[in-house]
Amino acid sequence: MGNQTIYFKKKPRIVATSTIAGPKECQGIIGRYVETALSDDMYGESTFEKAECKMLSKVIHGAISNAGLQRDDVDMIVSGDLLNQIISASFAARDFSVPFLGVYGACSTMAESLAVAAAFVDGGFCRRVVAATGSHFASAERQYRYPLELGCTRPPQAQWTVTAAGGALVAGEGDGVKITSATLGKVVDFGVTDVNNMGAAMAPAACDTILAHFRGTKEDLEAYDLIVTGDLGALGSRILKDLTWEKGLDISANHVDCGEIIYNVIEDEFQGGSGAGCSAVVLNSYLYSKMMSGAFKRILFVATGALLSTVSSGQGESIPCIAHAVTLER
Repeated sequence: MGNQTIYFKKKPRIVATSTIAGPKECQGIIGRYVETALSDDMYGESTFEKAECKMLSKVIHGAISNAGLQRDDVDMIVSGDLLNQIISASFAARDFSVPFLGVYGACSTMAESLAVAAAFVDGGFCRRVVAATGSHFASAERQYRYPLELGCTRPPQAQWTVTAAGGALVAGEGDGVKITSATLGKVVDFGVTDVNNMGAAMAPAACDTILAHFRGTKEDLEAYDLIVTGDLGALGSRILKDLTWEKGLDISANHVDCGEIIYNVIEDEFQGGSGAGCSAVVLNSYLYSKMMSGAFKRILFVATGALLSTVSSGQGESIPCIAHAVTLER
C-alpha cells in the first residue's frame, strides 16, 4: 500500500509479552502493568551495561514462557538496543540457542523489530519470533552524553532515558493482538544538532512516516483509537502535532506519546522519557493490556529513533532520525 507500507495478509499476532522496568519508571502508571518491577536499577550486576543485558534476557525468556513455550519452540529472535554494536541484544542472544537478527533503529527499534518479526511470520519463514529491545538510563548517559559521576546539569529540553525492556512473541496463530501492517520510515534530518533535544530532532521523522501511512492506506484518523509515538516527549509531541496540522492532518484528538505516558511528565523528568526501552515497555505492558481487555481496538504504534553517535556529534553532524509504524488490532 503506497511505497512504504506493507500489508500482512495472514495477520501475525502478538500472543504474549514480557516487561521489566526500573524503580523510577515504576512510580508512574507503568508500574501497575509491568511484569517485573526492579527495586535497584543495577539488577544485581556490577555495571549498568550488564544490568541492561540482563533485563533484555529476562523479557526474551519471559515472552517465550508467557506464551507457554520453550526456547526450542522459537524460530528467531529480532532485537537491538542503544549500546555500541548492540551489545545488550547480542550478549542476551548468546543465552538462547535460537537464530538471531540484530537490528538498530535507536529508539524506534521496538517497531522495527515487530515489523521484521511480522514479515518473517507472515511470509511463512518462521512460526514464532521474539521481538525485543531495551535501554538503561545510566548506560545511555555514559555513551551519548556525560557519565553520571560528573553530575552535569540537565537542560530543560532534555528527556530521561528509560531503564526498561520489553519483548513480544509474534506468532502466526493464537489469541492476541494482530499486526496488520507496517510502514517503514525514511531517514529525515531537519538539521538539529542538540543531543539533548531528541524530541525536536525526531518529530519530523514521525510526521513523515505518519503521513506516508495514511497516504498509502487511504484510511481516516477515526479508524484508530490512538496514534502512539515513542518517544518524542512533551516538546516533541507538540512539535509533531504542529507539523502534521500544517500538512492537513490534525492528530491532536487521538495522539499520545510513550515518553509522556511513562513518567506523567512531572518536573524532575523535564520532557519525559526516551530510549529504546520507553516505547517497548509502554507497548508491551500498558497498551497491550488495554488492547487485550478491549479498551483499545486499533492503534498505530509509531516508534521514533535518533540515529546519532558520539563520533558524529563530536564531528558536528546533525541528527538524522527515523520512525517506523505498525498497525495493531484487537
